Amino acid sequence: MMTRGVAPAHNERRVNWNFNGLEALAVFGSSILVLLIVRWWILRGLHRASTGPDSFPQVAWEYLKTPSLLWVLAGSLELGLDVFVLEPRWRTLTQNSIVGFVIFSMALMLNAMVQRGISKLPFAMAGLSRTLTRLFVFGIGLLILLRFWGISITPILTALGVGGLAVALALQDTLGNLFAGVHLLVEAPISVGQFIRLSPEEEGVVTDIGWRTTRLLTPANATIIVPNKTITNNNLLNYDLPVLRVGTGIPILIGHGADMALVERICVEAAKANPGVLPDAEPLLVADPGMMATHLQFRLVFQVERQLGSGLIRSAILKTILRRFNEEQIPFPEIPGRR
Repeated sequence: MMTRGVAPAHNERRVNWNFNGLEALAVFGSSILVLLIVRWWILRGLHRASTGPDSFPQVAWEYLKTPSLLWVLAGSLELGLDVFVLEPRWRTLTQNSIVGFVIFSMALMLNAMVQRGISKLPFAMAGLSRTLTRLFVFGIGLLILLRFWGISITPILTALGVGGLAVALALQDTLGNLFAGVHLLVEAPISVGQFIRLSPEEEGVVTDIGWRTTRLLTPANATIIVPNKTITNNNLLNYDLPVLRVGTGIPILIGHGADMALVERICVEAAKANPGVLPDAEPLLVADPGMMATHLQFRLVFQVERQLGSGLIRSAILKTILRRFNEEQIPFPEIPGRR
């Protein structure tokens, strides 16, 4: 008799649970559909209202595109909880998950805002700065989430401190390059896109400032990977500071009997005729060092837009000068002992 009385009650609870579960799933599914439609309508309106990459609708669209998906999921779960009856531990787990979605989405938005702000600063948004930004923002978000879940973060910070000391001793060179990279980003002796020179074999355009190394793209279209400490601990020549335009020159060697007025006119005209030479700076032929025992040595100096590509400009001007020298029979230096 007792067994017959319990079975109907158990079946009734199962039926109620199934009914509540189906109702919760229906609410969850329909709420996701409705919220996705609202999200699509808002993002579509922002994208249509955009007038450029820096306009407010475009910036808002970029910030909301990914976090809004997490908001849709969190909102749907919250609506489902209002209908579905769960055990306390499962309800708490679901509510903590909802809070986690919201905190993670806010961290995504904050990370995008900080990176956009850094990109407006004088130094470029290289790989190292992007990574440090993500670590800082998401680290703060993780600590907030752990605190909300009631997990003490003091032991975690203590363990990180002890472990960090051991790692620092084991990775001195790596950490040295890391802090050298931070120094390069903050002080900005170089930036992405600038043409620098460390040695005659190490020069090129900075393409990335990473954790340990900086990458240079050479004029020969090869990549040089340089440790960050090498850049901060040695002499550095940055052709793009304080401005992009640079002065360059070509050595001119002629014989003692050359007509100097004609030589100067040929050299200056050849420089002016080249489109790569800046017209607002007059080319000059200067003595460098001047009169030698076997020849006269001068230097044709002029300015170009930037160091990258200046070699091609010098080569073209030199070809024009040599052709004109041959046409005008300008004497070249005599080599002693050669007949």
